[in-house]
Amino acid sequence: METNAKEVVTDFLSAIQNGDNQKLAALIHPEIEWNQPGQNMVSGIKRSNAEVFEMVGRMFEISGNTLRLSEIKSVTVNGDHVACLLKWNAVKPSGDALTVDNIDVYTVIGEQITRAYIY
Repeated sequence: METNAKEVVTDFLSAIQNGDNQKLAALIHPEIEWNQPGQNMVSGIKRSNAEVFEMVGRMFEISGNTLRLSEIKSVTVNGDHVACLLKWNAVKPSGDALTVDNIDVYTVIGEQITRAYIY
């Protein structure tokens, strides 16, 4: 169980880094619950893969298509839950730079991510 969950999330993160949208779509459950932190236009709970892809599209739009998962620092597993320490970078068209470390916690059921909490 743990190996499968880690493999699914590792494949997901690799697909993000490689821009493999087909692989991402296959790994995200259609009824995923995605909890995006903050108080901005992309924050809140998403309740479908369509809402997640819409949110990510908005993130790319805001960043002038520069948003990148630049480093996967750590991936740890506890049953169906996988916690990751990730480094993201982006530069807005205004020149404002973003460098942030996130802790993402994913729940994997079968071969898909069914829940994501982003910290």
